[in-house]
Amino acid sequence: MRHKKVSARIVALDKVYNNRLVTKFINRLMRDGKKSAAQSVFYGAFAILDQKQQKPLEVFEKAVQNVGPKTEVKARRVGGASYQVPQEVRADRRVSLAIRWIIQAARDRSSKEYHTFAEKLSAEFLDASQNQGAAIKKRDTVHRMAEANRAFSHFRW
Repeated sequence: MRHKKVSARIVALDKVYNNRLVTKFINRLMRDGKKSAAQSVFYGAFAILDQKQQKPLEVFEKAVQNVGPKTEVKARRVGGASYQVPQEVRADRRVSLAIRWIIQAARDRSSKEYHTFAEKLSAEFLDASQNQGAAIKKRDTVHRMAEANRAFSHFRW
C-alpha cells in the first residue's frame, strides 16, 4: 500500500431541507467560494418548481437518480493497446457525476428563453426527472459506450 486511505468527508445537512444531497449540489454549483450566491440560485430554482405545482425536493432527487449512470468505460492499457473497459459505477461516483452533468447541462442551455440561471436549473431538474434533456443524453451516451465495449469487459481488474 502506497498511501493512506482517504476517508470520505461528510457534508453537513442544508439549512432549509435538511438534506445532504442538496448541500452537495450547492457546493458543486458554487463558484469562487460564493456559497450564498449558489444557495440563492438553487433555492430560486426550487421556488420556480414550487410555482409550477411540483414538489421540488422529489423532482430534484428523481432527476439526480435518473441522470446517474449505471456503467461507464475506463481506459485500461493491455500490452501496448488501450482498451475502453466497461465498469459499474460506485454509488457515490454516480451521484457526483449526475450532479456535475445536471449543472453542465443547465449552464449550456440557451439564454434566449431563460432570464436567470435559476430558471435554467429548474428546467433541467424537470427534464431530468422526466428522463429528458441534455444530462440524460449524456448518461445515454456513456451507457452506449459501455455497451459497445462490452467485448473488453474481461479486462476488468
